[in-house]
Amino acid sequence: MSRDFEVLVVGGGPVGVKTLVELGHAGVQAVGIEQWPEMWKQARAVHFDAEAMRSFQPIGLASQVCDLTTPMCHYRMENEAGETLLSHVTGEWGPQAWPGENLFHQPEIDALLRAEVERLPGVELRLGTELLGIEEDTEGVHCRVETPEGTQRTLTARWVIACDGANSTVREAFGISLENLGVDDPWLVVDGHLHGTADIEGDMVALGRHSRPALWLRLPGDRARIELKVLPDDDPDEIITSEGIARLSKGLLTPENFTPDRRSIYTFRARVADTWRIGNVFLAGDAAHQAPPLFGQGLCAGMRDVANLAWKIRLVAQGRAPESLLDTYESERRPHAWYWVNEAATMANLVQTTDPAIAARRDAHCRANPETVCPPPAPALGPGLHLGQADPHAGRISAQPMLPDGQRLDDIVGRRFLLAVTPELLAGLPASVRTALEDEPEIAVLSSPRHIRELLDAVESSAVLVRPDRYVLGTARTPAEVEGLLDLLPLGNGRESRREMTRTEETVA
Repeated sequence: MSRDFEVLVVGGGPVGVKTLVELGHAGVQAVGIEQWPEMWKQARAVHFDAEAMRSFQPIGLASQVCDLTTPMCHYRMENEAGETLLSHVTGEWGPQAWPGENLFHQPEIDALLRAEVERLPGVELRLGTELLGIEEDTEGVHCRVETPEGTQRTLTARWVIACDGANSTVREAFGISLENLGVDDPWLVVDGHLHGTADIEGDMVALGRHSRPALWLRLPGDRARIELKVLPDDDPDEIITSEGIARLSKGLLTPENFTPDRRSIYTFRARVADTWRIGNVFLAGDAAHQAPPLFGQGLCAGMRDVANLAWKIRLVAQGRAPESLLDTYESERRPHAWYWVNEAATMANLVQTTDPAIAARRDAHCRANPETVCPPPAPALGPGLHLGQADPHAGRISAQPMLPDGQRLDDIVGRRFLLAVTPELLAGLPASVRTALEDEPEIAVLSSPRHIRELLDAVESSAVLVRPDRYVLGTARTPAEVEGLLDLLPLGNGRESRREMTRTEETVA
């Protein structure tokens, strides 16, 4: 069977390029195509949560990304009268060993990821290459593209991952419908440079003004963003002028203290694709889900898509796992993404109402119940490769301890499964199981208390099995339960993957 690539990624935004980087580090041959000939020089996304930051560790970019981000330290919501309804500290160091909220300038992240693609063997990004058509047969997925020179050719891959945005060509080609979870509203987004300061307190402020809802963000360096709801009587040409921005922002951003470099009207949408996989074609990022920016989970959700899918494709491509493992991508990720889209849409209804009576009821509710409108807790994955409801920790992101030497735990585990187990429980396993674990390059076994105590305390167990995407497969307290977890691993007897390091406790001690 002749194919050009194992994986073809459609879309050269941060989700698509991060996919290429993940596959390149995994040794999976892949190509990305992006219709625009140059990198987009303006920001769209501005926020990573701790999980997104953590996802850069296995690909060796965490420190560089950290240098490009600033923790978001304070969130506030105020009403028409300027009364603070909600206020809480954000960006604190959390259980994943990263600040909870982090702000950045997207072109810098895009440039970092593209440079990593250039550095890695076996992956490439072809700019100015547009997808014209796509179809699948028994030979593979065939993508008809137009090159920068204007010629047409067909690229064939085993898998295609569509990271081609909210108006996904791939999604449209397969006729995949979208579930609508909210109301579409046009908003003006203004990015630019502050000269001095702006008269507003907080790194992120939801301006719940019924006369004109808005959202303020203080970004790294001298950058700032304001998002303003577009009202029916607005003149689209006037509101994007410096004078219009000053008027709409009620003097917050004026020609004297702010120079805009991006002014764009876009629509807040809350959508989730009904289907995320057709054959060997997968949707990811905005092609699969779109959320209003109230909790900053749009790009974070796309990063989770990549982290979930890349390790599964790697194991299947290397012959270590069955094709059925890929079925768990949609079943796990769609409910998780749906939760965040729905929460963001619900919060958007609170913030962006233009009805004074509804705003008054909202304000009263917030005063009486401030804890109910704080950021919601992260959900568990949908059904898939984990114990599910039988284990309250299964399907949830694991904690990541900081080790005594200053390393984070993931830095010694890499892209493998992790079995963290007490020495006593490990010794209680049959000798054949311990030998199999020593011979399995896809599992890191750690039993030193200084490595795993914090992790085991977090799950209240004597053992935990963590997946390569750092989600908990399940916990155990007895040797039999540990064996039960290991039996769930989709690791067959195919050819072994390349060892990243010797998996002995002495090596990582």
